[in-house]
Amino acid sequence: MKKILKILLKFLLILSSSLIILYLFYTVRWKINTYNNNSLLGEKAPKIEFEGKTYRDLNKNGKLDVYENFSFSIDERVEDLISQMTTEEKAGSMFITMIGVNNDGTLMESPSFSDPFSFLMNSSSEMIVKKNMNHFNIRASHEKEKMLKWHNKIQDMGSRTRLGIPITIATDPRHGTSKDFGATIYTPYFSSWPSALGMGAINDSILTKEFGKIVREEYKSLGIRLALGPMADTSTEPRWARVNGTFGENAEINAKLIAAYINGLQGDSLDKSSVAAMVKHFPGSGPVDGGKDSHFPPGLQSYKGNNFDYHLIPFKAAFDVGTASVMPLYSVLKGITSEDIAAGYNKDIITGLLRDKYNFDGIICTDWGLISDFKLLGMMFKPASAHGVEHLNTDERLIKIIEAGVDMIGGENLTEELANLIKEGRIKESRINLSLKRIFKQKFKLGLFDNPYLKENLLMSLDNKINIEMGKQAQRKSLVLLKNNGILPLDPNSKIYIHGFDDNLSKKINKVSLEEAEVIVAKVKTPSWGEKKGESIMEKLFSGGRLDFQKKELDNLLPIFESKPTILVANIRRPLVLTEFEKVSKALIADFDVSNDVIFELIFGEFNPTGKLPIQLPSSMKSVENQIEDLPFDLEKPLFNYGHGLSF
Repeated sequence: MKKILKILLKFLLILSSSLIILYLFYTVRWKINTYNNNSLLGEKAPKIEFEGKTYRDLNKNGKLDVYENFSFSIDERVEDLISQMTTEEKAGSMFITMIGVNNDGTLMESPSFSDPFSFLMNSSSEMIVKKNMNHFNIRASHEKEKMLKWHNKIQDMGSRTRLGIPITIATDPRHGTSKDFGATIYTPYFSSWPSALGMGAINDSILTKEFGKIVREEYKSLGIRLALGPMADTSTEPRWARVNGTFGENAEINAKLIAAYINGLQGDSLDKSSVAAMVKHFPGSGPVDGGKDSHFPPGLQSYKGNNFDYHLIPFKAAFDVGTASVMPLYSVLKGITSEDIAAGYNKDIITGLLRDKYNFDGIICTDWGLISDFKLLGMMFKPASAHGVEHLNTDERLIKIIEAGVDMIGGENLTEELANLIKEGRIKESRINLSLKRIFKQKFKLGLFDNPYLKENLLMSLDNKINIEMGKQAQRKSLVLLKNNGILPLDPNSKIYIHGFDDNLSKKINKVSLEEAEVIVAKVKTPSWGEKKGESIMEKLFSGGRLDFQKKELDNLLPIFESKPTILVANIRRPLVLTEFEKVSKALIADFDVSNDVIFELIFGEFNPTGKLPIQLPSSMKSVENQIEDLPFDLEKPLFNYGHGLSF
């Protein structure tokens, strides 16, 4: 035994020593790279006076260039800027990807185990200085003062590049009530709202526009000027993992709410007061084949109901109100175009439909990771979504995307590769310049070239009591009372057994054991089982697959719910099958990611529910399997139909 322990200790010593040496090696390498990158930077853009006005000398040449002069038109400024750019600078401006933020507000130059996503990223200086990139999305939600500090530092670095091009910061949604991979980035000092599906349950365009205005205000406080959303997809396939990011399955309602939200976010036109919208996923991700999310292979969409045009309706509304940007979907639109390839590669979709038919002249940006596989700590995080073009190499994929008509490539930093293709003449520089005009026109409209910096007084917009209360009111309005056999409203003094809720519950609730309870209040979430989860980390994190509950879960829960009068709260990310639970519950509430205190406000009768289902809820898994992916409202004998909702 002693011998075995000795061997084990020796092994652990060797392993720990190796890890320390490896860490030190990479730390030294990261520091050297940072030093080398920073040595290539010049001074911060100095101020320059001209005819009584103050400008920024972005290229540090001691004179006022046209692109630096806000007296000229945006078109003139864009033309001047592009004329001064190198091929490498042009290539860098065509990409947008994640960038890290250190907890203390400093620039992330090396990965951190506190943020596993950082291992998917290059250092800030590598991307800005070496790769000439100036568009990034962030996932961090550190202290607001630290986020503001970081934003000004990243703009400082942009200012010190040769042409001083400012950095555009983007984000995925941040106004949910909790952390949820793939749905929202929880940001504690932002107001909290229901999911998009919950906003669909409210169906109020005035409130949705107000929501967009508040998002604009709160994003701008942190320097976020590009929203990676909203989702204009119509959720006609119940199994799809991202149903909760849509407004529901009624395309006409979705169109109304999409237009209102974009108008709130951008204003009447894109300007210095706006946050730019990137509506997604054109021409509609709702009809994913068999519910399989098209982030992952095979990435197919089916139109067995010949209902392609129905899914375009919300996008038309987005174009009508002037959405600044559009993101195509990942999927192969089976049988719709001349090539069965992913929409981001598909010229018929990008140029033929989006540019030519709808005359869209804003930025078209691919979804993330169409070209490259992404690995996290040596493990596959997400395979390239190169559906239909898997046989093409990196250069060929780049050429295919650019030829399709895309302006910006998401989740990639293949700047050297693109620059080489331009120099070799395999991609025409004139074609790149066309995209750059759209890209920089948006940057100029947002006012970033004239002043990208934040002042601390902007933070006063955060933790705003009025915005927080408006979010709470929206949460209340989103709750749908599906069933009530006279048990609601519940006496607040009732002895309650709680099941399925997290610990974040009011102390006012009289929580007791099951034996002591007069009533049960339970929460269930949309299940996820019965589907091969794939080999990649990201695929395992996505909730797809069946919508019914496993027998063992039913066998465990039903006897509990049968033992006492039960009020059941169903957290709906996808349209779960509640048939067995509906039979044993006295009341049933549909929850679209609202806070626990709001749910109990409803249960105790502090407000009257008004929400209406924005989707159908199936009565069986068989009915889900028999429905057609691209058709709305086609579930056979739904347990609760679209538009259902009770009041007291």
